[in-house]
This record gives sequence, C-alpha cells and structure tokens, in this order.
Amino acid sequence: MLYREAGQFKSSYEADGQIFPIRQDRLGIALLLVVAFIALPQFASAYFFSAILIPFLIFSLAALGLNILTGYAGQLSLGSAAFMAVGAFSAYNFVLRVPGIPLLLAFVMGGLSAALVGIAFGLPSLRIRGFYLAASTLATQFFVVWALTKIRWFTNFSSSGVITAQKMEMFGYEFSSPASKYLLVLVIVSVMALLAKNMVRSNVGRSWMAVRDMDVAAEVIGIRLMRTKLLAFAVSSFYCGVAGALYAYAYLGTVEPEAYSLDLSFRILFMVIIGGLGSILGSFLGAAFIVLLPVFLNVFAHALSLPTSVASNLELMVFGALIIFFLIVEPHGLARLWQIAKEKLRLWPFPH
Repeated sequence: MLYREAGQFKSSYEADGQIFPIRQDRLGIALLLVVAFIALPQFASAYFFSAILIPFLIFSLAALGLNILTGYAGQLSLGSAAFMAVGAFSAYNFVLRVPGIPLLLAFVMGGLSAALVGIAFGLPSLRIRGFYLAASTLATQFFVVWALTKIRWFTNFSSSGVITAQKMEMFGYEFSSPASKYLLVLVIVSVMALLAKNMVRSNVGRSWMAVRDMDVAAEVIGIRLMRTKLLAFAVSSFYCGVAGALYAYAYLGTVEPEAYSLDLSFRILFMVIIGGLGSILGSFLGAAFIVLLPVFLNVFAHALSLPTSVASNLELMVFGALIIFFLIVEPHGLARLWQIAKEKLRLWPFPH
C-alpha cells in the first residue's frame, strides 16, 4: 500500500527516464543519504567507522567495478585485487614523486594507471572468453603482485616492502579521524556510483549488455567489439584502482602488495555473485553481506563460547554454503530478491 505508484503521472521523456521514477524510491534514497551524511557521523563510534562503514564503502566500489566488467559486459575477471594494487601504488608514487599534487588528483591518476593496465590485460578478451578469460586475468593477479614485490622502485626501496601511506590532506584539511575518512570515502563512492548508474543506462551500457548477451549479434548490428570490451576493462579497472587507493589510505594506512592477494579478488567476486550480477544496488548489498557476516558470526561464536579455530572454519563454511545457495536458488542475488519484494509491495494486499 505504501509502495503504490498509482497517480504518479509522467508528462515528459525526462521524467520517464530518470534514475528513480517512483516517488517512494526518491524519498528512500534521500532518507538514506541523510542518515549516511548527517546521522551516522554524529552518533557512530570510531570502531564502527573503521571496522565496518569504511571497508563496506571501499569494497562496494571495488565490487561495482567488477560488476561493470562481469555483470554488464559479460567478461569474467579474477584480477580485481591486482587492479586495486595498481591504483594504490600509483597513487602513493604520484604523491611521493610529484610535489604538491592534490591527493584527490593522485587517486584519479591511480585509477587511470589501473585503467591502462586493465586495457593491456584485457586484450585477450578479443580472442578468448569464459573461463579461459578468467584464467588470463588470474595471470594478471600473479604478475602485478610479483612486479610490485620485486621492483623495489614501486615501494620506494623499502627493505620490508611495507610502506606507510601519506597523510590524507585535501583543501588544507587533514582527514585523520575515522569520521572524516568515512565522509571522504562516502562522497567519492556516492559520486562514482551515480556515474556508473548513468553510464549503464547510456549507449555505452547498452553496448556492454549487447556484447554480454551475444557478441556475434552485437557485432552484426554495428557494435565494435574491440572498443566495447576494452572500454569495459578500462572503466572497471579505474573503479577498482580508486577503490585500491582508498583501501590503502583510508582503511589500512599502509601500502603493501600482500594486502591485494588472490583472496581479495575472490571476496570481491563473491560480493558480486551474492549481491547480483548486472546490478548497481547488488554491488552494495553484496559488500554489506560480506563485511557484516563475519561480525555476526564472531558475535554468534562468542555467545556460544566456541574456540577461535572453530569460529574461523565456521565462517568459511557459511560463505561456501551461501554462495552455493544463491547460485542454485537465486542466481541473480540479493538485488533480485529486493526487486521481487518491491513488485509484491506494489500489488499488496492483492494476490500476485
């Protein structure tokens, strides 16, 4: 009853094509933004910012980048963490070696560096697809981590390979507290999510989805496969690169190759699978699920007084079981479940 769209008339193409055409969706998003930007900085604790909100936003951005490539363009990738590493180390070296460069510009340059690497390693997608493409992107993961470890210039010739990220200073203000870091990450993620939402609704997004559904037919109707696929790799890698820079500066505080391991690539892939392929909202839902589930499992394990070894194994088992569950029961993930719930609310209390 509260989600009826009866009486909401659209008198122009602009009104019909807006991102949130239903008034209830616009009010819900506005309320969510008010809570995120105003309420949470006032009442949340430092632990809540550092351990939950900041990693949730960063992983959402990384999952969004992978979703653009895999969910919308249909190109499998297991190298998301590698592109995040390129973005983090590029941002660190830009700040280190270019005097006076703004940190925000360093993040953008880190994302562009990751986009260039993504284009280079996306070239095999012109010849191979499916699991063979996933294997080639897996090689990207190993090569990037190896290069960052062996070429000491990237780590400023650090003996340990672990370097402390520079201070986050922008516009004469230092983002040192967890709340300030959270607000900075929130602004960046919100802007990039809005850009991604508009991008997938444009001609570029429709070209990606046409290639995903049937690349031969897409080429027949005039879509250039080479440009479309490489653009998907570039945009996806740019998003992952910015997420990697934020991961190093706002969350870890250090820049180290081991932080961007293959395990992180799989975690981002799980976020996309659980949240929903081809969905902007699914990237956020999947990231929230992956970030919050270990917290709930730890609370559950402590409540039952389980040993630490049992609790860690329980987390792995639950992750595996849930991935299998979503692949079998709802392959489109949490975003599809939310869409079904909205469809039922539109007709409630009448039968569907």
